[in-house]
Amino acid sequence: MIYSEVLATGGAVPARVVTNDFFGYLVEDADNWIFSRTGIRERRFVDESEATSDLATSAARDALTRGAIEPAELDCIIVGTSTADMILPSTACMVQKNIGAVNAFAFDMNAVCSSFVYAVETADNFIRSGKYKKVLVIGADTYSKILDFQDQTTCPLFGDGAGAVILGATAEKKGILQSIVRSDGKGWELIQVPSSGSRKPVTAETIALRENTFKMAGKSVFVFATDVIPRIIEEVTAGAGVRPEELDYIIPHQANVRIIDFISKKTGIAKEKFLMNLDRYGNTAAASVGLALDENLRNGVIKAGDLVLMMGFGGGLSWGGILIRF
Repeated sequence: MIYSEVLATGGAVPARVVTNDFFGYLVEDADNWIFSRTGIRERRFVDESEATSDLATSAARDALTRGAIEPAELDCIIVGTSTADMILPSTACMVQKNIGAVNAFAFDMNAVCSSFVYAVETADNFIRSGKYKKVLVIGADTYSKILDFQDQTTCPLFGDGAGAVILGATAEKKGILQSIVRSDGKGWELIQVPSSGSRKPVTAETIALRENTFKMAGKSVFVFATDVIPRIIEEVTAGAGVRPEELDYIIPHQANVRIIDFISKKTGIAKEKFLMNLDRYGNTAAASVGLALDENLRNGVIKAGDLVLMMGFGGGLSWGGILIRF
């Protein structure tokens, strides 16, 4: 049987650090107001000349270097993003050119904040088919480009970044052991950019109404997240024949520390098992899980033999989980 193991990871964040005080024009005592509600202290924003493909390329190069893998060895590149450089072509093809992955086919995948998990699921199935040996998956987003900076309920939450993982085929029973991905289109309106495509093209009128910026029904999304996360944990662990308490770590989508506090109490899983970098990067959308994975492998928190559950949830509505033995 073929399994997909993690060969290397990489990450990239912009140089510009944006503290909570930046949002003082929206709310008094912004640092305390934002931190107490979200757990975020700062985030990173790209500058005007940077785009999602730039961060994705940096993360990809980081992973290739750390894994001592040549770009020509890659069979496929999948970029999970909801802030592509442009509506077409795919950001993945830009990354392919930038890194010189001449033998890889490349495409984007948009499941909003679940994009990285969806893309890893897709890469895993490509590898398990026996047809492909090495697949590069990148979660990358630049939400600073689509935020409404007059909306205090959303704009302080997000940051920019990219996380990458290179998966390779192995005959050993390790790497990705179990996964699920799910969607519920009945909730698509909860997270959206209303004027951004063929339904409502961007016009001077929609820009004036700020309909070309990110919108989220925060309370409803909180209810959604706290409902599906326990289900992800239960379904993935049961499918793999392990108990939730056997998990060494959980890497959740980095959305809001209140969600993690709620889940920890609801499931009885110690909060220390949830690996977080939300305080430093904010919600980096599709990048969040990959960034946290790379960071915790790099600093030695995740070790060989550890059982780790990665999970994402976001617009669509969409959610999913990936169980990995390192």
